[in-house]
Amino acid sequence: MAFLSDTLARVKPSPTIAMTNKAAELKAAGRDVIGLSAGEPDFDTPTNIKDAAIAAIHAGKTKYTAVDGIPELKAAICAKFKRENGLDYSPAQVSVSSGGKQVLFNALLATLNPGDEVIIPTPYWVSYPDMVKIGGGTPVFVPGDPGRGYKISAEALEAAITPQTKWFLFNSPSNPSGAGYARDELKALTDVLLRHPHVWVMTDDMYEHLAFDGFTFCTPAEVEPRLYDRTLTVNGVSKAYAMTGWRIGYAAGPEPLIAAMRKVQSQSTSNPCSVSQWAAVEALNGPQDYLATSRVAFQRRRDLVVGMLNDCPGLTCPTPEGAFYVYPSIAGLIGKRTPSGVEITDDEVFATQLLEATGVAVVFGAAFGLSPNFRISYATSDAALKDACTRIKAFCEGLS
Repeated sequence: MAFLSDTLARVKPSPTIAMTNKAAELKAAGRDVIGLSAGEPDFDTPTNIKDAAIAAIHAGKTKYTAVDGIPELKAAICAKFKRENGLDYSPAQVSVSSGGKQVLFNALLATLNPGDEVIIPTPYWVSYPDMVKIGGGTPVFVPGDPGRGYKISAEALEAAITPQTKWFLFNSPSNPSGAGYARDELKALTDVLLRHPHVWVMTDDMYEHLAFDGFTFCTPAEVEPRLYDRTLTVNGVSKAYAMTGWRIGYAAGPEPLIAAMRKVQSQSTSNPCSVSQWAAVEALNGPQDYLATSRVAFQRRRDLVVGMLNDCPGLTCPTPEGAFYVYPSIAGLIGKRTPSGVEITDDEVFATQLLEATGVAVVFGAAFGLSPNFRISYATSDAALKDACTRIKAFCEGLS
């Protein structure tokens, strides 16, 4: 339509949401559907967090707050960064938004000019490139190495940096691959960044607490303190504490950047939900037992899914270090046909045919910038995962 913004033409709707909606439509029509497309823990929000929200409501803490977070939550965030990451931040260096996505959006909108480049490892979370484009920047993709669990090398990062590079946008453990960078792997990347002082670092640490097999999470400013003054460390409560719908994300970084992000937020949404902020205070300051309990469950599910998928003809599934996703390759299925004669030409066709034939909803790899793959979110019950993987195996065996 002629009156719509030119910027909108550069942006695609979220493929993960599209696939989730398609699965919901089929389910509403009576199909037996197993949705593995949404990145949302199936556990309930811990009781102490819900109780804190209820107490805040009864105490009348339901009014507008400071644009980018109440003092109590900023203090809790500072304490979290010190306790868990060894990073010292003051409340003036902290921004709280309506979810991690808004934190990233605010930062990109506040800093990007036409011609600025943002380096994004692939596979990437689907929203990164489009947020860069909305901000007027240009995404520059660095393909991850399938042989290294889809992680990028220091050499590949070095080759991607130009005088126009403004940000390196980094996510570990990764959505969609689950890849987590060990300290030495991350140190190799930060060594590159030290040689390019014009490049800032935006690190999406949303899956920090979902780390398996003894993998130890670390974040760039922690690994290389000399990057502290040009790093925005982003996190949130949604994945770690099963608080996706509460919509609280946060970040810490240099005060001028935080002030610029506050300005953007002041003219868009203003403050995050007041009740959710008080719930987040309890999440960060209260008992942390839930984290270990959920981690055990997610690791069990990861092992179940990886094992069953690697037993499917034509699929190869690396074992990820964290998050709650796997990113299997379908390279062995390209060119095969379904019983109805449809050729599997790419991962989108695979995901579409899989959904129609078996009722299993996954997200095709092209949505994440690296093919031929698909993403499974194993943030659902063991029984549903076993059923889904059994159906996937039958589908693969039926190709010829």
